[in-house]
Amino acid sequence: MKKILLLALSLTLVMGTQAMAKDISFGNSTLVQGQFRDLSREAGAAISFKNTAPAAPLGITGFDAGVEVSAANIKSDSPYWKAAFGNDAPSYLFLPKLRARKGLPFGIDVGAMYSYVPGSNVKLLGAELSKAILEGTMATPALGIRATYTRLTGVNDLDLQTAGIDASVSKGFLFLTPYAGAGYLWINSKAKGNLSASTSLAGAPLKTETIYQPRVFAGLKVSPLPFFGITAEVEYEVRPIYSLKAAVSF
Repeated sequence: MKKILLLALSLTLVMGTQAMAKDISFGNSTLVQGQFRDLSREAGAAISFKNTAPAAPLGITGFDAGVEVSAANIKSDSPYWKAAFGNDAPSYLFLPKLRARKGLPFGIDVGAMYSYVPGSNVKLLGAELSKAILEGTMATPALGIRATYTRLTGVNDLDLQTAGIDASVSKGFLFLTPYAGAGYLWINSKAKGNLSASTSLAGAPLKTETIYQPRVFAGLKVSPLPFFGITAEVEYEVRPIYSLKAAVSF
């Protein structure tokens, strides 16, 4: 079963990479402020740090590392995404990632994320810090809070970063652990490069956007084998976002 699950995830990563193997570059395209704000909302939601984990802490000796892919549904027929992808915007932004988390004392976990889409200029860096309010028992659920940060790199026309805070609850049943949560995301987006230059020449330079928006998510971790788990998650933040992670935990 482990080989089948790993194969399925590998195929998903390959399909995702092929679906978004293109640069985000605005060329001489121009956007009005409202379009730039909508772009910032969707792009910020797409690059934000995904939960893909139950609320229970890993413990002081715990470690979790694996691969993840997120598929963010976007308005591909919108003028801002057409401008970003040269009139050939995909319906989904696929982001393959490497993820790692380490357990610390007092129910605290720290984590990091790196993403690179081969064949494109899209790269992401991210970090997370979580604290279990309730660690959970055989009879009671776990409750945790989490702070996250991500930054888009490699795209010369867009300076985009996010910071989030959320809370989640989870309860394990045999090898299944469902979880759900909600929170808020802060998005800071600034036009630069060609996008900044073209809008300035048009007489309507784009202002920096600072956006606060809510998000909700739910997921399920399946642990068919010791030290190995598959986590599937659905998040809604402006648009639906789907994530799948395979990780080794101990």
